[in-house]
Amino acid sequence: MGMLYVVPTPVGNMEDITLRALRVLREADVILAEDTRTTGVLLKHYDIHGRLLSHHKYNEHGTSGAVVERLKAGQTVALVSDAGTPGISDPGFFLVREAIAAGQEVQCLPGATAFVPALVSSGLPDDRFCFEGFLPQKKGRQTRLTALAHEERTIVCYESPHRLVKTLQQMVEVMGPTRRACVAREISKVHEECVRGTLEELSAHFTATPPRGEIVLIVEGMNAKAAKEKEKEININQKDITT
Repeated sequence: MGMLYVVPTPVGNMEDITLRALRVLREADVILAEDTRTTGVLLKHYDIHGRLLSHHKYNEHGTSGAVVERLKAGQTVALVSDAGTPGISDPGFFLVREAIAAGQEVQCLPGATAFVPALVSSGLPDDRFCFEGFLPQKKGRQTRLTALAHEERTIVCYESPHRLVKTLQQMVEVMGPTRRACVAREISKVHEECVRGTLEELSAHFTATPPRGEIVLIVEGMNAKAAKEKEKEININQKDITT
């Protein structure tokens, strides 16, 4: 029986990779890469000469079957994305599910991911949080934001630089201007930045200073008192409807 290793790769600094991950990449029969050019840079940096195959969101439904056959034949397969842990807002989930369904072994190595350091450095509560990945761009976006406005846990989202200001402005509308938040930008890279403040302050800041690079948005959850008042308001409204 083969083994599918899910291997986290650096989100910025090339040193943010484990010794075990490097060993697995060296020993794998094949390395599945979201972008072979990006992964090729990493492999060259560490003098790794594994066989690279393309595996991304546009072809994973077509290639996963062949990968499972490799696993059945006893091969070791390493799955990587361009940065961070595969399957976290990146390709990976479908292949992992298919491998498990076929009775093959799957191991996910611990390692780099963008949202954990962003969450911890935000200064917002991190004992309980919800990870939203990328919010819907169009259909269902407003509904999702409205639902998150009542979330008591800290909210973690990924966002692109050209949509960040729009997202912050929409959050001001549905969550209020004083909700605390943090924009973590370019985690583990040369221009890493953590900007903290209220949603309104962050909206003003990034309107004046357009952001660049990879972004993690951390938003304070609704406090318990406000949540109870909102629940009470909803119950009263529902009672009025039924009477």
